[in-house]
Amino acid sequence: MSPSATVPDTGRQLPAGEYGYGALQPGDRYDTQAITLTESHIVAFAGITGDFLTCIWMDTFARQQGFPGRIAQGLLGLALIDGLKTRSTVRLCGIATLGWNWSFCAPLLPGDRIYAEITVVSKRPTKRADRGIVTFALRMINQHEAVVQQGETQLMMQQ
Repeated sequence: MSPSATVPDTGRQLPAGEYGYGALQPGDRYDTQAITLTESHIVAFAGITGDFLTCIWMDTFARQQGFPGRIAQGLLGLALIDGLKTRSTVRLCGIATLGWNWSFCAPLLPGDRIYAEITVVSKRPTKRADRGIVTFALRMINQHEAVVQQGETQLMMQQ
């Protein structure tokens, strides 16, 4: 999603349950549970990815760059949001993620408590009658109600 894309503001607030392609409509929305970003997340992600950017490890350097202190890897935030989406009480009958269009809006800081606001933007059938593709808008919100990251993902789903 481009940060200026319009997300439908009509639709249901989805209760806990399992949802396939046919059960979703544009405008349907839900929030995930929250997670607190820890030092362990940052260290483990750096070890897996090799992302040892100086702003992640050196507080003084991060402050010199205009950050409030050390920051977490942006892609760690995206990975955490995808995990929150997958573990939500709103269970999507996903087959495969087809892509992401993602923006990093503000620094993700150790100690931030984040969750995702998720809205169905659009859906389209595929050649196979037993599946379809749904585009979701996601916004990562921190404990200060600030949007830290946002974007869209396309998910191939079972009916």
